[in-house]
Amino acid sequence: MIAHTVPKPAAAPSFRVGDERLIKLTPGAARKVVSLLTKQGRANGVLRVAVLGGGCSGLQYKMDLQDGPASRDILVETAGVRVVVDPKSALYVTGSELDYVDALQDGGFKVKNPNAATSCSCGESFSA
Repeated sequence: MIAHTVPKPAAAPSFRVGDERLIKLTPGAARKVVSLLTKQGRANGVLRVAVLGGGCSGLQYKMDLQDGPASRDILVETAGVRVVVDPKSALYVTGSELDYVDALQDGGFKVKNPNAATSCSCGESFSA
């Protein structure tokens, strides 16, 4: 009798599934994210939205395109796009809407965040 060893599959990251009460994308933002993911060859990728210390008002947004959710992330499907948020950032972005403005001046991704007590004129940092 020959013993066969079966390799154990790598543990999949354990993440939670959330809904649009955490964060949602406008159709314009969704189109832009899908376009960027496709250009990077990550058709099944995710948009990571994080909040970090820094910026003029104390906190700032960071967005990345990634292959998939990491452990402890909260995954939200909105407008056909998968968005991931880490638990700490979720405290700051709950109820936010991500839009994309296609303009020469002041264009790009814009976050409408009901938790922001103040924001700066650059629109990329806030305080809660």
